[in-house]
Amino acid sequence: MEPIDFSVVLASTVHDTKNSLTLLLQSLDEFIGEVEVLTPEQSRQCSVIHYEATRVNNDLIQLLALFKLEQSQLALQLNYHPVLDFLEDQMLRYSLLLDTKGIHHELDCDEVLTWYFDAELVSGVVNNVLANTIRYTRDKVVLRAFEEEGMLCIEVADNGRGYPEKMLSLQHADINSVNFSNGSTGLGLYFARQIAAKHVQDGRSGRIELANGGALGGGVFRLYLP
Repeated sequence: MEPIDFSVVLASTVHDTKNSLTLLLQSLDEFIGEVEVLTPEQSRQCSVIHYEATRVNNDLIQLLALFKLEQSQLALQLNYHPVLDFLEDQMLRYSLLLDTKGIHHELDCDEVLTWYFDAELVSGVVNNVLANTIRYTRDKVVLRAFEEEGMLCIEVADNGRGYPEKMLSLQHADINSVNFSNGSTGLGLYFARQIAAKHVQDGRSGRIELANGGALGGGVFRLYLP
């Protein structure tokens, strides 16, 4: 019997599960769109299901991308994208949950801003950050993008209690610092940093930054892409 490469089996399983979750989320969106009126409780239940399924899907996207990265198989699919349209798609995924939780959300981006990046991978980063921000904000979320010193900055800010010191220290940690014994592994930050660093232009690499304060006084996540 040939030895089994469990890393390949795991990657294949993650890929199939991710596809199934994507279909599940699409079906849920279609169901919500077809129902004319939802009671407050039905709306709450649908938003919770959608949120948790999206979180799991984001985790699977991260695991699959990190596996490909470790195997030197992660090739960027770069293209020019209208940044406002891209951000609207990310925010739309959480619109039901945001409305159900009474979270005021804003989108701020110049409609003519266009940038060159891998939309699927960057979407995985932004979605993961939005999911966590919605969990910890008090009642406000702002998603914005702008050009800064020749780089695209995508920023997610909230008015929650901000990032704990341990999380701030993990923004520069390597994979060996990921801790699976608690609910905050740092894997999402590691994934975000790796995806940012894969974007290289004219000798400049992408990066992430975490901070507290900002216009809303809570946590601020910034993704920079050259």
